[in-house]
Amino acid sequence: MNETLEKNPQRWKVLFGGFACYTFDSFDLSLLAMSLAMIIKDLHISIEKGGLLSTITLLGIGLSSFFIGWMADNYGRRKTLLFSLTSFGILTALIYVAQSWAAIMILRFLAGFGLGGLWAVLSTYINETWAPHLRGRAASFTLSSFPVGSGFASFLAGILIPAYGWRVLFLTGALAIIPALYMYFAVPESKEWEESKKANKQQAVKLEQKASISEIFSAPFRKNTIIATIVSAFAFSGYWGASTWLPTLLVTEKGLDTATMAKFMVILNVGMFIGMNVFGVIADKLGKKKALMITFIGLTVTLPIYLSATAPNMLLFLGPVYAFFVSFTTIFGSYFPEMYPTEVRATGAGFCFNFGRGLSAIAPFILSVVAAKYSLTIGLGICSVFFFLSFVGMIFLPGRGQQNA
Repeated sequence: MNETLEKNPQRWKVLFGGFACYTFDSFDLSLLAMSLAMIIKDLHISIEKGGLLSTITLLGIGLSSFFIGWMADNYGRRKTLLFSLTSFGILTALIYVAQSWAAIMILRFLAGFGLGGLWAVLSTYINETWAPHLRGRAASFTLSSFPVGSGFASFLAGILIPAYGWRVLFLTGALAIIPALYMYFAVPESKEWEESKKANKQQAVKLEQKASISEIFSAPFRKNTIIATIVSAFAFSGYWGASTWLPTLLVTEKGLDTATMAKFMVILNVGMFIGMNVFGVIADKLGKKKALMITFIGLTVTLPIYLSATAPNMLLFLGPVYAFFVSFTTIFGSYFPEMYPTEVRATGAGFCFNFGRGLSAIAPFILSVVAAKYSLTIGLGICSVFFFLSFVGMIFLPGRGQQNA
């Protein structure tokens, strides 16, 4: 199998097509973060209600973990990916015509449900098209498009919001349809998935005996599934808590104007892109578990330092330093799929990642409550504790995946 993967001509299409697709995961989520301060002001809502817009999105992502991975394992990686891209792209664009906080809440929840499919499917695609000793780099490169999407959203926000308002920014969410067209016409279904389904038919496995989410909680996988999900939940509580409110903090507590804040966020995402690709190499050299633990310690230390800065020059410098360690999402992409066999790979990896993201949904709201009583700086400082708890959780996970190692 490894020799076949070494020569797989489709792996490059998966790599670059996946890069384009995952760009719109963070692009979509960043549209809300970049617009949040303006939405709160325009709709005359509280900061707590603003936090709930992010929370409901992550809740939708979390609930998708019960369906999207199952769909990918039973009906194909490609179909599921196309469903995810087109659904959240259209739903995000519809915010342009939403006239109330409640309407935006509904659209964000439904968009989150579609968003949950991208990471699970793309990580599984990489696992099934790249050899084990290259998966860390391949997954990290593909998923390092996350800061590219965030940077692109920040760039557009700096141009569109001052000139046209925040609603126009959400129209750009429909751009997700472009990579969907590429995947439809250029990228085939995973050969390993097709061979697995074919083998099942040859063994006379009944159609109704489909991959079930209960399998990832069976004896061989239960411990890793539970701990990996907890690690994911803490990590994303820290990340989404910080990233949701960071643009608002730069404007309201650090004194930057919207255009300058957008530029700072672009540069921060450059640091994240570099870090994700550097840690892809580290993951292949030192092991994915060690690489993850390094990122969590790095975040635990650098986030409080960044938040304590007040001078614009220091904020500009320290932002990319903090973001350099936000690489756990890409390493999860090569680590989680290796814990499961082909039949439940997308289900298992997707559940650990997306249900963990869903559990973190409360973080933006909790931090908004802390911010309302104290300050955003104190609220975001709590995120470093979440990162440290993720580090502790990694101690109890295996050094390498159970499968395909």
